Amino acid sequence: MKKNISLTFSALLLFSGLSAFSQQVLPTVTITAGNYKYLGAASGADDAAPVQRLQRTAAAYDVKSSDYYEEDYENYFISFYLPAGRVLACYDNAGKILYTVERYEDVVLPAVVSKAVAERYPNWGITKDVYLVNYKEGSGQVGKKYKLVLQNGDKRIRIVTNEQGEIL
Repeated sequence: MKKNISLTFSALLLFSGLSAFSQQVLPTVTITAGNYKYLGAASGADDAAPVQRLQRTAAAYDVKSSDYYEEDYENYFISFYLPAGRVLACYDNAGKILYTVERYEDVVLPAVVSKAVAERYPNWGITKDVYLVNYKEGSGQVGKKYKLVLQNGDKRIRIVTNEQGEIL
């Protein structure tokens, strides 16, 4: 009998506490990155991990919290480095990315590029690759290309492809 009363009392306390929490309605908050246009234009789902990492770092960088920030300057040039690549980004004094110049070496190629090269150059192996990205705010285009060195025995050739694998 005592157990039933204590369980009933505990259940009442539990449900009365839950109803107090469920009555709070929080306002909707939307968070967007300041450089979402850069990320949307420059990054891709097939990009290698170092590429995505540096691009996200550049997009998340806050110029205003930098030691070098002064309101008098119009542009800030910030470099980001990893062993696999580097990004030079130009920011305005509000922290918006104006343009970037990116270079990555020996990254994993997207499947589309690898397949296109293998079909066009059978029996050739990729010995070196460089991925270049050029972004400019407002231009509507992002330059993405792969510079590849192919080798077949003693023969070597250099080719350039875009991100769809089309030989340029």
